[in-house]
Amino acid sequence: MINTELLASLEYIEKEKGIPKEVLLEALKQALLSACRKTYPNQEDIEIQIDPKTFRISLLKAGKAILDTEFGRIAAQTAKQVIIQKIREAERESIYNDYSKRLHDIVTGTVHRIENKAIIVDLGKTEGILPAREQSLQDAYRQGDVIRAYISEIKKTPRGPEVILSRAHAGLVQRLFELEVPEIHDGIVQIKGAAREAGSRTKIAVISSDDKIDSVGSCVGVRGQRVKNVVRELGGEKIDIVRYSEDTETYIKNAMSPADLAEIKLNREDKAAEILVEDDQLSLAIGKKGQNVRLASKLLGWRLDVRSRSQKIPLSDLDGVGKKTEEILRANGIQGIKDLIKTTPGDLSKIEGIGPKTAEKIIASAHRAILQKGS
Repeated sequence: MINTELLASLEYIEKEKGIPKEVLLEALKQALLSACRKTYPNQEDIEIQIDPKTFRISLLKAGKAILDTEFGRIAAQTAKQVIIQKIREAERESIYNDYSKRLHDIVTGTVHRIENKAIIVDLGKTEGILPAREQSLQDAYRQGDVIRAYISEIKKTPRGPEVILSRAHAGLVQRLFELEVPEIHDGIVQIKGAAREAGSRTKIAVISSDDKIDSVGSCVGVRGQRVKNVVRELGGEKIDIVRYSEDTETYIKNAMSPADLAEIKLNREDKAAEILVEDDQLSLAIGKKGQNVRLASKLLGWRLDVRSRSQKIPLSDLDGVGKKTEEILRANGIQGIKDLIKTTPGDLSKIEGIGPKTAEKIIASAHRAILQKGS
């Protein structure tokens, strides 16, 4: 039998979906064999032959073609199923490949529906999922709203590709600045890092490869318009634009802005820094609920310990702490009074060289010193 409808379908799939006719014919042949073995369970010598030029489908038994009206029905039904399946597979693969290329980029879609706090976004060819965990505190989308989101992940599932979106990822802020700042798009200004607490505050570090172009000024824009556009898209989220520096101390000072730092003591081996500020700068340096120092620490990848001058109490000032004891404490990770008040006399006495009575005296002295400084 020559099936002109089958021929037209195969040519369409090959042209529009990029699946070679040979692949489709082989899939059809295997599907027909499987169907025929169910219909003719006792006929083990059955074969299927498909002419690659005429697309004539023949049922062979012992090498000879046989005519069977039931086979004609099976062939037509199976061909339809195979074609539908292959089109679906091709479309899924195309969508997966398309969005894989757009991974870590921004897409625009429409809120289709909301399921269990997750937002399902119509992206055109497919749907994206914006899980509750990837939403910003400032977001309040409704069905039909236009939404811009960051593609954080592409998954292959039995139901087809799954596009995971994010409005909370730091990458969203970076991509928005790339769209707003031509100097970033052109590669003159580079974003070296970003730390974000979605819906509240973001710190991004930037550097310019051209001395004539100011990296921070480029991101801020004339009258602050560029950064305002990003802030508006993020629902009012505060953004600190930090000047990146290869010098760690300078980078820490910039990252801790707007606070002024008095002293910085670096421990490069542990990637930790002790930061000293004037008393009136402490709350600014730490930030609301510790946010400023937390974001700065995340941006640098360093542990930052901030204290004011009045809080800086040398270990040697405490009762029971002589030079040798101070060395023992520091060797065991106790660098300051804040470390001491987090421990107990029992834990402290486990350190070799410090007895139970000495441990009690040191910790009592640490608590007294903190109270005397009004901390």
